Amino acid sequence: MNAGFLTVDPNDRRPAYQQIAVGVKELIARGELTEGMALPSVRQMAGDLGVNFNTVATAYRELQEEGLIAVKPGSGAVVTSRTAAGKPEGLTRPLRTALVNLILSGMPRAQIRSLVADQLRDLGVAGKGDWR
Repeated sequence: MNAGFLTVDPNDRRPAYQQIAVGVKELIARGELTEGMALPSVRQMAGDLGVNFNTVATAYRELQEEGLIAVKPGSGAVVTSRTAAGKPEGLTRPLRTALVNLILSGMPRAQIRSLVADQLRDLGVAGKGDWR
């Protein structure tokens, strides 16, 4: 994997480590990073992204805690799974919160469905006619 696939946006309100972790998760979700693939070393990723070494280490630690990568000191990090460890019930809460916020913003249901379908398509997990 080349860190060129990832970017850190200084204008993003999320901390850089979160941007990196989310970027790696998206690459795994799209199948661009598969089980067994090596990630760049923490130092290499930090250099490529222009961030502090500890920022990347924190992102990798978060991904490891979620069961998506395994970090072996001296050997680097590898993708261990396409799906995060944990129960789906724990994932529905943030989805529900996002949906409630969209509804409260006044967005029509059809537009919410379209937005969700677009996001799934962007991640490469839905066909053109799915989720509408």
